[in-house]
Amino acid sequence: MSPQLTDSAEEITPETAASHQLALLLEVSESIASHRDLNELFRDLGQRLPRIIPSDYISIVLHDPDRGIMRAKTVVKPERVTSVKGGGEETDVDNAPAGTVWKTQRPFVADGATLGRLFPHLSPVIREYGVQSYYGLPLTSALRRLGSIEFVSRTPRAYGQADLKLMQQVANQVAVAVDNVLNSESARVAQQQLGRERDRLRLLLDVNNAVVSNLGMEALFNAVVECLDKAIQHDGCSLLLFEPDTGDFRCHVLLKHRRSDEDSFVEEKRSCHDMKSPASIAFNTRQPAVFGEEGLRKLSSDSKIAKHLLDEGVKSLCCVPLISHDRVLGTLNVGRLVENAFTPDDVKLLGQVGQQIAIAVENGQAYRQIAELKEQLSKEKLYLEDEIRTERNFEEIIGESAALRHVLQQIEIVAPTDSTVLIQGETGTGKELIARAIHGASGRRSRTFVKLNCAAIPSGLLESELFGHEKGAFTGAIAQRIGRFEVANGGTIFLDEIGEIPLELQTKLLRVLQEREFERLGSSRTLRTDARLIAATNRDLEAMVSEQKFRSDLFFRLNVFPVHVPSLQERQGDIPLLVRHFTQQFSRRMNKVIETIPSVAMDALSRYHWPGNIRELQNVIERAVIISTGPVLSVDVSDLKFPKAGLSVEQVTSPKSTNGALHDLLQETERQQILKALKECNWVVAGPHGAAAHLAMKRSTLQLRMHKLGIARGSA
Repeated sequence: MSPQLTDSAEEITPETAASHQLALLLEVSESIASHRDLNELFRDLGQRLPRIIPSDYISIVLHDPDRGIMRAKTVVKPERVTSVKGGGEETDVDNAPAGTVWKTQRPFVADGATLGRLFPHLSPVIREYGVQSYYGLPLTSALRRLGSIEFVSRTPRAYGQADLKLMQQVANQVAVAVDNVLNSESARVAQQQLGRERDRLRLLLDVNNAVVSNLGMEALFNAVVECLDKAIQHDGCSLLLFEPDTGDFRCHVLLKHRRSDEDSFVEEKRSCHDMKSPASIAFNTRQPAVFGEEGLRKLSSDSKIAKHLLDEGVKSLCCVPLISHDRVLGTLNVGRLVENAFTPDDVKLLGQVGQQIAIAVENGQAYRQIAELKEQLSKEKLYLEDEIRTERNFEEIIGESAALRHVLQQIEIVAPTDSTVLIQGETGTGKELIARAIHGASGRRSRTFVKLNCAAIPSGLLESELFGHEKGAFTGAIAQRIGRFEVANGGTIFLDEIGEIPLELQTKLLRVLQEREFERLGSSRTLRTDARLIAATNRDLEAMVSEQKFRSDLFFRLNVFPVHVPSLQERQGDIPLLVRHFTQQFSRRMNKVIETIPSVAMDALSRYHWPGNIRELQNVIERAVIISTGPVLSVDVSDLKFPKAGLSVEQVTSPKSTNGALHDLLQETERQQILKALKECNWVVAGPHGAAAHLAMKRSTLQLRMHKLGIARGSA
């Protein structure tokens, strides 16, 4: 059969017809190449293909690789045929002629009778339609087999060899167009999937940022709700946390109603005892659970929560377990007011969000436990601090004498205040330790403790040390310098030997104490300071005031709370404690082992009047540790000036005093100690129970000392 390509009654030549067909084929190729939608492509083909190959019925059948079926789309519909669908019908690959073409990749030609015999289930359609000629060709691109194109006519032997050749060309063009559209759709679907994956990752990142920055449960829940609202539509959500101590669930709820024009939020926290609720199913199974309205109704008879959700209009609910380290912490529950609201992708996404929330919940619970333990520790700390203060344990202040306890009591009284303290006492009594103890027991202990020895700084530089100076304020001021009062702002400043401050500087110091204001040298800008002042001196400031060497107003401002540090002579009972303390301190520093302090040396040290106080005692013990070669402390008391009988301390410490009395006293004391040990040991010198071991001396050393002191059995 030769198709009619023109309405003209004039006979046209085969060459003209072929040229016209090729022109139409080129037109079809250019037209269909621009389509990116399959339905639009089929509509265009339905208009153009009959002009090239006249047919009563043309369909394009594509293979669905996911389902393994053939899906047909009619592009040229038959007239007045009611039993044939308009397209889109699905058939198995083996039960359709298009399936045979797709499998064999060969054209399939048949008349109506043959077609009905090969595919009996199509006989009613073939008879009603009156099919006489069928021609099917494969649609195959360079990369894949797409399906087939079918040409059907009611005329017997409707297609000749020229038509069949032209059909093959049409099939090739249609295959390219269909493949392009399918590739475009695949790319669009991939792009959409990529966009959804990007949104999912962005949501997970937002959730992760929210969970790492919020340790409290309420703040965490609110942050998660904001993140969920961006990716998954929901009308309400809740966080159900299991409390192992009580066996109940703690529920954080946020209901978001859409029944009015404006959304209203209702936040509540309540304990949940409903163990048959939808969330409990996800909690017990450790798997996400999705419920529709019918599923909620089935649970409502045993679960008050399911009934409450139905009353609120919830028709879709998704519950995902919160699992961390193989432990279920609770569930995340999201509800919608529409049916079938959650897709498998939504459930998967909520499961991933639940994993992030589980980590945050575990961190939050740990944070809460740490906070509770910290609060408990703070309470215990306060109690222990009270106990420590009761025992008056002030760091390195060693002693138990009544005079020292009185000083420590004064420290306890004045330390919590910000009052100025004046520490008085002889040189070497430990005034700086007292100042540090006041600072350590005050509310400023976390701030800086700044000290300055006023006697060690030249008077011309003392003002700069105290208040600072600007660059160029005086010769040599090459840079700005911050003063001690500025450094001590908020803390404590300790001025030792304050009696050495020149009169011209005392006025500026008084202003700092009264107004808390000062200026740097070379600057007119007034600075403020909140430093607490503790002053110390070994001089009689009252006498200096009377001699007009110290300002009276400054003295009265300093003398708010005077503390007198007792001399070592006033606390002789503390000398053994101090001797042991310094011995241990210096022996550790020098990597020596001092196990014994001879009683003779301890007695001599206890009876000495120590004009240099603790500093002198410290120096003596340091020298003793240096010269000690064994486990026994070797004290050199040759430089100590003991008072002779009937002499006062002033006479002893005068330049005319000698060491003869000390030598005689030491020899007599040592002789009595050796005699006492010998008598207690029944005059046994050597051995573990001998006098040498008793006196912590070597046998040869004891025998030498006995010979030198004239000690023999029968000695008085």
